[in-house]
Amino acid sequence: MATTQLSAAGVRAGDEVVVPSFGGAQLARAVQELGARPVFADIDAGTYCLDPDGVTQAFSSRTAAVVAVHLFGRRADMAALCALGERHGVAVVEWERMPRTDALDAVRRRQYAGYLRRRLRGVVAPVVERGAEHAFTEYVVRVPGNGRPDRDAFRRALRARGVECGVPVRTPTHLMPEFGASVRLPVSERAADECLSLPLSAATTKKELHHIVSACNGLGGLLRERAS
Repeated sequence: MATTQLSAAGVRAGDEVVVPSFGGAQLARAVQELGARPVFADIDAGTYCLDPDGVTQAFSSRTAAVVAVHLFGRRADMAALCALGERHGVAVVEWERMPRTDALDAVRRRQYAGYLRRRLRGVVAPVVERGAEHAFTEYVVRVPGNGRPDRDAFRRALRARGVECGVPVRTPTHLMPEFGASVRLPVSERAADECLSLPLSAATTKKELHHIVSACNGLGGLLRERAS
């Protein structure tokens, strides 16, 4: 699907395509399939979507397109990205990491996300600015502290308490050996070290929500043990 969208946007062999490093491995491979080169840009720390300033820094005379990824149910800043594309004569392609849910599911997810945001302690819950759209296809929090050791220890402890949490992005794409990118993207790297996806769906029960809160808060939000 990604290659089809890129081809329709006019991407050809030898072009460069700006993609997010955080959660962008599938896209980067699609770019390579077309004989083009993925160029990785950093994300906004709050939305996990492409940072328009980072996109500007990634532009070159060979840039043919930017792929705006809507991540975890949060939409990228399309107004800013489309304005950039227009200014530089570059196509802007939208891509959804997960399929959208129907309207009723989205309402339930938002309600449950609000419950978690009001009650979770010790982890950094997602913040949605007024007027922003978020379907919470994944409920991603941050475990602050020493980065990955703390996050991984926290994850193990939650799973031991029956909370099936996971790591949404373990390695930013620009750090994967197959791409050989020589760039530092500190916001993406920190997000990969701190982010944890808590279980949330339209079918989640109040009892399950309470258990998630109880398990997280009972750990104090931060474990100092180092991950093995």
